[in-house]
Amino acid sequence: MNVRSWIQMVPCCLVLSMGACKAQVNENDVKPVVITEPVKYDTDDPAIWVNKADPAKSLVIGTDKDADGALYVFDLQGKIIADKVVHGLKRPNNVDLAYGLMLNGKPTDIAITTERMMHKLRIYSVPDMKPVDNGGIDVFVGENGYEYRDLMGIAIYTAKDGKMYAVIGRKNGPKTGGYLWQYLLQDDGTGNVKATLVRKFGEYSGKKEIEAIAVDNELGYIYYSDEQVGVRQYYADPEKGDKQLSIFGTSGFKADHEGISIYKTGDSTGYILVSDQGANRFQVFSREGTPQDSFQHKLLKVVPVAVRQSDGSDVVNVPLNSTFKHGLFVVMSDDKTFHYYRWEDIAGKQLTVK
Repeated sequence: MNVRSWIQMVPCCLVLSMGACKAQVNENDVKPVVITEPVKYDTDDPAIWVNKADPAKSLVIGTDKDADGALYVFDLQGKIIADKVVHGLKRPNNVDLAYGLMLNGKPTDIAITTERMMHKLRIYSVPDMKPVDNGGIDVFVGENGYEYRDLMGIAIYTAKDGKMYAVIGRKNGPKTGGYLWQYLLQDDGTGNVKATLVRKFGEYSGKKEIEAIAVDNELGYIYYSDEQVGVRQYYADPEKGDKQLSIFGTSGFKADHEGISIYKTGDSTGYILVSDQGANRFQVFSREGTPQDSFQHKLLKVVPVAVRQSDGSDVVNVPLNSTFKHGLFVVMSDDKTFHYYRWEDIAGKQLTVK
């Protein structure tokens, strides 16, 4: 299929930055079915909020990474929902979502972003996008190394006992452990969130940085991309220790290891998708290990995509509407947009469609 044919397949109201794409999209790339309206400056990372009462009204929340940045909110057609956009953030880097944090005695869905220039976590209730953080939560307090307080990656771990933790990365940190810090999230007594440091962990190669973080709540693992090295795996439960369980994807990447997302086909099965940023593709690894090694994640497929230089991604496995019947894969592209893919287009014939 040539580029002109693909453009004709996408509603022209969604194709807002095709000038760059025309010259770049390859014939064999998997194509998105929706391209969002562009943000003002620089997209970086998305998170998908599933509206459990009405999945067709689910949202995509994405960062616009600039000193005059924002959290943008999109519907499933890629349209910006202007009255939900959070403006005035100073370089929001990554974003993640979690369901049911108890605030004021009520379960509250939350979105957390890392405000890099302010060294703070910013937390908002979803879907109304109202702040629940008393103006922001200082993290990496006491660190004074170069860029040691410049927040980047964020992932939320919800334990089986209901406790919720923020796992945070930064632009720079120590090599021998402690690059990532883990905070327990709780109500501060006023309906806002407080964060209590419970753990410092995570090795670092020193080659570039650690940004992308993902958590597998059901299996209890944290994954993060040590850029230009591989994906490292640790236990998410701070009580289980700080030993590295595995490192995979150590070969076959063109440049940076970036966004990580997990598509679940069962309680313990599925796929770990890792952005091979320099090659404009995703490498797909098994979520489960092998009989011989429960931490061995085999490479199953390499998927070329139409996005360019993708940092962040997110995926869900539930049916949302008539377009996304088997799940939604959202990927950041460097033309100020996010691309929405149908899971079955990513899966092809090699992967399972839930």
